[in-house]
Amino acid sequence: MIDKPLIFLRFPDETTGLSELETAGFIVQDEDGVKQVVTASHSYALDVIGIITEGGEWDEDGNVIIPPITLNGWHVNYLGEVPVGWDQYIVTPENPVRLFF
Repeated sequence: MIDKPLIFLRFPDETTGLSELETAGFIVQDEDGVKQVVTASHSYALDVIGIITEGGEWDEDGNVIIPPITLNGWHVNYLGEVPVGWDQYIVTPENPVRLFF
């Protein structure tokens, strides 16, 4: 069990987020050369949310009536020791979109 609080991270964009995950060792390359996020180990857990949207309205055929609002950033929930340099990405949302424990 990981005895750290849940941390909410907002990277400026997906490129930055994936780069930071890779630098921290959370992305590995498989035998085919495909990079994949390792979402859990004995010392951490990651929940990659990505882009968050709010609202929006669609008709019964799936056509957009009112487009959703895209929130700034690329989002990840994290349990574990915060990697060096990630303090700048920590946010405290009033109503988190998703929780995990």
